[in-house]
Amino acid sequence: MTPIRGVITLHGHGIRVCVERGHLVLENGIGTHLRSRFPRVRHGLRRLIVIGSDGTVSLAALRWLVDQKAAFVMLERDGSVLATTGPVHPSDARLRRAQALAHHSGSALQIVRELITQKLTGQESVARDRLRDSGAADAICRFRETLGRADTIGAIRLTESQAALAYWGAWRNVATNFPKNDLKKIPEHWRCFGTRASPLTGSPRHAVNPPNAILNYLYAVLESEARLAAAALGLDPGIGLLHVDSPARDSLACDLMEPIRPQVDAYLLDWISRTPLRREWFFEQRDGNCRLMGSFAERLSETSATWASAVAPVTESVAHMLSTTVHKQVRQDLPATHLTQSHRREARVNVSPFKLKAPPRPPHVCQGCGASIHHDKTFCMACGLVASTERMAQVARQGRLAAQSAEAQASRAQTQRLNTLARYAWKDSDQPGWLTEKVYTERIQPRLAAITVTILAKELRVSRPYATNIRAGRRRPHPRHWETIARLVGLFEH
Repeated sequence: MTPIRGVITLHGHGIRVCVERGHLVLENGIGTHLRSRFPRVRHGLRRLIVIGSDGTVSLAALRWLVDQKAAFVMLERDGSVLATTGPVHPSDARLRRAQALAHHSGSALQIVRELITQKLTGQESVARDRLRDSGAADAICRFRETLGRADTIGAIRLTESQAALAYWGAWRNVATNFPKNDLKKIPEHWRCFGTRASPLTGSPRHAVNPPNAILNYLYAVLESEARLAAAALGLDPGIGLLHVDSPARDSLACDLMEPIRPQVDAYLLDWISRTPLRREWFFEQRDGNCRLMGSFAERLSETSATWASAVAPVTESVAHMLSTTVHKQVRQDLPATHLTQSHRREARVNVSPFKLKAPPRPPHVCQGCGASIHHDKTFCMACGLVASTERMAQVARQGRLAAQSAEAQASRAQTQRLNTLARYAWKDSDQPGWLTEKVYTERIQPRLAAITVTILAKELRVSRPYATNIRAGRRRPHPRHWETIARLVGLFEH
């Protein structure tokens, strides 16, 4: 196993994570026994993600990850975050106290308004630029403009929910493509996005089709990164500002996710609009719940670095806004920017600004059989031949129908009428004496190879197929055209 974008994902049964002689040892018990060892230097590991709960992780392994500033994340394939742990820094108790008192100090309302404004701005962009739904985008824009007048967090929640109805309504008919060979294996409701709420739960949990299942898992990866970011800055991931306190979630982590959700949505939308999904990436439980296969969830986990870089400035901004409410500060320093290193960049000269990491390309598959192909291809070699044959037959069928239309028949009749009149109007005396049939055959015809079909068809006012036959010598044009052809090939005697 090699870290991909700093991420290693383990899934299946019999997972084992331990330390042997200073090396981190990872064992994945699926199928063939996979075992990897990582030294403390140049290991390239930033995230260790475990999917499921069958296996063991030693305390020494968790300490090894902390020492190497790598995070441990435990997820379920249904979009649940089970556990996260990562490198933390000494926390400022005053910052946590300000977080707990944010609703009394008024900073909670300011922070929530900013977070939801960013979220609705992103949703408007997705609806307008990617979904091409200007009606939904305009509605979201109107809701966003009312946030400035909202004087309670409850009013902001109501505005956000109204914007969500317009936003997810624009997603309802988004098609989900599968390879041609997989179409007979999938349920009908898998072929479009449908509603965000699952019919099993009335909420996004327990999705019943692949795009919603993917979205739930990507949100879980984002939530884990939001937890780690909050802990790294000394904030309490469980004390929320927008989301009410709940023992079933880390409410602040859910708050920090809000501005980044549209970026996750855009990633999924670009994916399913460009390349098909494969049936083997998903399985359906007896109640209709659509779940991700472990190998596919592993690919999605590789996006964690992208969401970590996206949530970092949001988390630091929230910490900064909370710090402004701390009274009687001994030091006037702003909260540390461990995630983006913004303070260090500001102190230096000619240092590049913080940049978000681009997400990895999703797997690109053949639209016919689902085999992995290069990103600039649509079909594999075998399916491409079949598809080309089918397209040629379809185009030929359409061409035959178009050739028999009333417009086409009228155009041909007009052309034949003009050509007949031109032939009757032409006289032998109009032809130069030197331009005989022998001259055309021996001196003009061989030179036509240097004249393009386009120019020949344009000058003679004939069709391209007929010009092609003239150029190849399969057809000899009417003598009235010989003079024009002689001029084209540079052979004209006065």
